[in-house]
Amino acid sequence: MACRVVVLISGSGTNLQALLDASAEGGLEAEVVLVVSNRRQAYGLTRAGQANVSTLYFPLKPYLVGGDGREAYDADLAQLIKSFKPDLIILAGWMHILSPVFLNEFPQRVLNLHPALPGQFAGTHAIERAYEAYQRGEIEHSGCMVHYAVPEVDAGPVVGQAIVPLYPDDTLETFEARVHAAEHRLIVECVARACQSLGQ
Repeated sequence: MACRVVVLISGSGTNLQALLDASAEGGLEAEVVLVVSNRRQAYGLTRAGQANVSTLYFPLKPYLVGGDGREAYDADLAQLIKSFKPDLIILAGWMHILSPVFLNEFPQRVLNLHPALPGQFAGTHAIERAYEAYQRGEIEHSGCMVHYAVPEVDAGPVVGQAIVPLYPDDTLETFEARVHAAEHRLIVECVARACQSLGQ
């Protein structure tokens, strides 16, 4: 039976597309059963709709305005996701730190994709920060990783990583394109690995 996957996004959803394509082509024994976005205009929701995958727009702002806060948001989000009976939850460009209220509902089931190597450039704008560090002569390469999510930002046990070199003639755009290409391969590999481990 295919592994049931829920993907959380905030943007264009190119990593989501990599998962959808791998699943459709038979290279990934997993089915994306729900795509959630905290941004209504996220193109990833369109990608999901084109693949006949259920979508959910679930914004944080009403919770903050209403005084309920992030933990109430995370608790409600977790309950909505649980109704889809997921085996794995993938954070693929999800721009919101999930609290233990959410993570404790899915122990060792939440994977996060981050465009940097373990211990480097945690948080936002990781690709830009890596490129700037290379320009200063501080690093020779960067990369991306998939790890199990924990309350700390871009930490947690690593499932897989990929090194992406930087070259003297790189622009930010060429480097970013290589990081994204590595992410698309890595997310499929790591979801497959995590699904296999759940079946053992």
